[in-house]
Amino acid sequence: MSLPAQPSPGNRWLAFAVLCAMQMMVVVDISIVTVSLRSIQSDLGFPEARLAWITNAYTIGFGGLLLLSGRLGDLIGRKRMFVSGLSLFTVASALCGAAQNQEMLIAMRFLQGAGAAMAHAVIMGIIFTIFTNPAELGKAMGISGFGQAAGASLGIIAGGLLTDGVNWHWVFYINVPIGLAALVIAVRSIPSDRGMGLDKGADFLGAALVTSGMMLAVYTIATVAEYGWASGHTLGFGIGAVVLLSAFVGRAATAAQPLVPLGIFRSRNLSGANTVHFLLVGGTMSFNILIALYMQQVAGYSPAETGFAYLPLAVAAGACSVALSARLNMRFGLRTVMIGSLALVAAGLLLALRTPTDPAYALDILPTAVLLGAGSGLAMPAVIMMSMQVRSPSEAGLASGLAGSAGTIGDSLGIAALTAIAAAHTQSALDGGTDAKTALTDGFHLSFGVAAALVVAAIAVAVTVLREVPMGPPPGAGGPDGPGVEAMPGTADAPGVPSVTDPEGARP
Repeated sequence: MSLPAQPSPGNRWLAFAVLCAMQMMVVVDISIVTVSLRSIQSDLGFPEARLAWITNAYTIGFGGLLLLSGRLGDLIGRKRMFVSGLSLFTVASALCGAAQNQEMLIAMRFLQGAGAAMAHAVIMGIIFTIFTNPAELGKAMGISGFGQAAGASLGIIAGGLLTDGVNWHWVFYINVPIGLAALVIAVRSIPSDRGMGLDKGADFLGAALVTSGMMLAVYTIATVAEYGWASGHTLGFGIGAVVLLSAFVGRAATAAQPLVPLGIFRSRNLSGANTVHFLLVGGTMSFNILIALYMQQVAGYSPAETGFAYLPLAVAAGACSVALSARLNMRFGLRTVMIGSLALVAAGLLLALRTPTDPAYALDILPTAVLLGAGSGLAMPAVIMMSMQVRSPSEAGLASGLAGSAGTIGDSLGIAALTAIAAAHTQSALDGGTDAKTALTDGFHLSFGVAAALVVAAIAVAVTVLREVPMGPPPGAGGPDGPGVEAMPGTADAPGVPSVTDPEGARP
């Protein structure tokens, strides 16, 4: 793949702003409808059992197409893939807002997820291409990490304000002006690149297997709450997903030009970081949804009040990811920062176990929000940078798609599993004669504990699997690229440093 010419510093940050805006919209649109579901249900007449499809349709389109989109970005050009995905996402958002019936909303949510996958899958590949200076890359990853760490919280904040202040249609319409402005800027500022060409890896059979397998897997996970883990529906579709994905692995091992070369997983850091990403998102995203339900169903908060309650989490995530993550990563290394920040997340989730049926916000919810925001804001940039360690720049889009897929599957599985666990425990308590508020609180507590266990498992993976990646001195310490800068691992100016494109961890 031919690398694009480096844009000017002004255009570089303008392009990055567009990428971050899309990255944040992708995450926000997973959670923004959470506090709007009841309004949508009332307006469009959704039955209770079908309401979850407003979220599931988006997740299936997003998770099912991420891996394919990342590889296609490497083959046909990442800018072309990004602009196409952003265009589809914007049009689908407008049609979601205009939906007058259930079928139209669900179909457009799927298209919205598909457009999000096309754009999101290549974002990291573009960022790593336009930022070769280590200090700039560290700063960029900190800002990017804020969008991923705080996106769910910002979605709930925006959803609450728009639903209470205007109506649920604007939960989707808000994407349209942002998307149109982003398209204009993206065309002008993102450097053009030429992909390797479809003849370098257009494995259409592999693409069909992995796309159908991923979609079926996400569908199975997303409908667990409706059908149950042991139902014929879940087992049947789950087996089907396993068969398709197994066939894809077999195809990847034997094809001359596979869609996903299995050798990419030889990197301990790439494989380990994706596992950490899966567990971290599985715990934190599901917690964000569940704590929003807790605040409305137990504490009695309105949608807008629930949104404002999330502000400290978003502020903490922003402050830590933007102001601290780059400095800490360069001083201590990605693995060390990741382990410490995951410990903060786990502590915040464990604190949530003490939330009562009549919570005092400052005492019972605020500490968890601050710890979760700070930990996520520091963890996400380190996780993403570690997961982008590939052998060749031509694999950057694929690595970006893998990272996105790990997060999406973790999100879907976490939400499905933890909501099912909370609901089952609540029903058991109600059957035993417990009052409704206490039963709900007990169910939420059990799911919070499972979320904490997922993050503790992520810490174990980081400790045992990942290898440290030295990032150089923090800004101000001096280095070969100018004052306060040492070359980023993976660049030609960093002799003797484990390379991102040929990492030490790539050797089994």
